[in-house]
Order: sequence, then C-alpha cells, then structure tokens
Amino acid sequence: MALLVPNVGEQEMLRRILNALPVDDVRIHLYSDNVTPAEADTIASYTLVTSPAAISLDGESWDTTSVVGTASYAQQTFTYSGTGTAYGYVVTNDDGTILLWAERFTDGPYEIPSGGGTIKITPSISLD
Repeated sequence: MALLVPNVGEQEMLRRILNALPVDDVRIHLYSDNVTPAEADTIASYTLVTSPAAISLDGESWDTTSVVGTASYAQQTFTYSGTGTAYGYVVTNDDGTILLWAERFTDGPYEIPSGGGTIKITPSISLD
C-alpha cells in the first residue's frame, strides 16, 4: 500500500510549514494490528509496537536535495529479541500524540520468530 497522510497529519504538516507551532523531530513506530491506513485515522487507530521502541528521526538528517519534492532518511532497523508481528509503520510527532503518516507493508505482515529478528525501513515522503 502507498503511504497515506490522514486528515490529522495534513493539518499538523500545514501548521509546521506555516510555522504556526514549534517544530519537533518525528518518530517512526511499527504497528501490530491488521489496519489499512485511512483518511480518518488518528494515532488511536493503531496498536503501536513498544518493543522494539520507536525511533526518533532528527529533522536535520532528512535528505531533501537528491530528488525534487522528496524527503528521504537513512534506513532504520527495528530489532526484536523475541516474537512479534508488524503490519506497517506510522510516523508521529515527537511525543507520539499526532499521526503524521502511515504505510502498510505491501509484502507483510512481518512475523518475527521466537529467536528474534529485524525489520528495516527507509523512511521517505514525496509531494506531488
């Protein structure tokens, strides 16, 4: 599935673009329930994985120069020490209260076996 920016994320991004509120870094979280992202979603629409924890994405580390209209970030690795399931990921504001965008894995869900494992994500967002 393609990345989706829900209504609450659109509002938050506009406020950030227009400097209507202080800007903070964002966090990427895995989610563990069978949810397909939708326009009306909020952070409460998802069950966020807590182990492994969310990863903070530093605002100054996004590459916005390689492809016009696209921001990309270095690959991030979520390491499980035991079993787990992830259907996709969400990106939130730094304190995790506002959903900015979500993406369901097109080849998921990913099932982590009892011995643990990793999920790697290269965050990016494109404007059209």
